[in-house]
Amino acid sequence: MGQKKVKHYSPDFKLKVVLEVLKEEETMAQIASKYKVFPKSIHNWKKQFLENADLAFTKEKVVKEYRSEIKDLKSEKEDLYKEIGKLTAKLSWAEKKIEYFDIK
Repeated sequence: MGQKKVKHYSPDFKLKVVLEVLKEEETMAQIASKYKVFPKSIHNWKKQFLENADLAFTKEKVVKEYRSEIKDLKSEKEDLYKEIGKLTAKLSWAEKKIEYFDIK
């Protein structure tokens, strides 16, 4: 059997569709048909949009979340650089031992 192909939509496209739904000039089924999208997908986008609508008015919250994420990523990056340093030292040590024992 063939695999189902999952289609991904851009945030701009989702926003356009959700705003159209919120205008209530057409039914969700009509809009879904018009854009060839499942009504359930539009329902989920609308729900996500409405749940996060307050972010448009509370930029401090968004900035705080991104700062926290950036801090975590920087910490992870530092840990990875330390690990790279350790592995580089081990590789260098192993290469010297190979030379010393003339193993090839």
